[in-house]
Amino acid sequence: MNAIIRGKPDNLDAIGARFDRATLSQPVLLNSVPKAGTHLIRNILRMFVVKEQHWPGEYVQHALLRRSLAAFSQERPFISWGHLLFSDEAAIALRKVRHIVLVRDPYDWVLARARFYLSDEFQGTMNHIKGGAVAPEDVMNMMILGVNGQVPTLTDIYTYNAVAWMGTHATIVRYEDIVEAVGDLGSKRSEAFFTKLLNDCGVDLPADWRERVEAGADRRESRTASENLSLAVEVPKTLPEIQKRLVEFHAPGLRALLGYG
Repeated sequence: MNAIIRGKPDNLDAIGARFDRATLSQPVLLNSVPKAGTHLIRNILRMFVVKEQHWPGEYVQHALLRRSLAAFSQERPFISWGHLLFSDEAAIALRKVRHIVLVRDPYDWVLARARFYLSDEFQGTMNHIKGGAVAPEDVMNMMILGVNGQVPTLTDIYTYNAVAWMGTHATIVRYEDIVEAVGDLGSKRSEAFFTKLLNDCGVDLPADWRERVEAGADRRESRTASENLSLAVEVPKTLPEIQKRLVEFHAPGLRALLGYG
């Protein structure tokens, strides 16, 4: 599905310039389930890696993999980001790449994806559902069960963007754990979390790590943060009980597999 994401300009390069950032010796891919918090983990880690090693191309995706292979160069390492499906080609391309896979509780993911589809910032083939043309509950069901030929199902997205990478050399990171660590930067638990995350990316934890995390996690700098999206229809903050049951019907065992519930 062709789509365009509109929104506020990215100002993170200028913000990151005030930090003495590390140089990678090995490429890193920040892979994620779409709408699982890609901008959050990407923006935080941009504060720790030199700008010259930020992948300048588009999001790494299955359809664009062959023209994105330079992102995984051992001679010229980059930190890149995207939504790369599990496949034979992807497994070969990432064999020597530090690979982070970001996941999110499917309950909250349904809501985040529904808000995004209904927002003015997202432009695609499903624009006709916006502006109150359908109820929020209908859109939530579309996010779970899909729309034939238009919207993939929750199971398809989680299977190939997350579950299939489990048990490989990829490191699974939960969005909720990042949010919790960002909200408690003074704690030893937060320090341990970011130490591990950075080490998994081949970067040591610097003394000013808290300032860097705060800068990268600033929601005002995220073009897809919920409060920065323009919606004509209000989507609930908590997934209704019937939609939770639909998730469990459609993808039984998924939340438990990912460490939720």
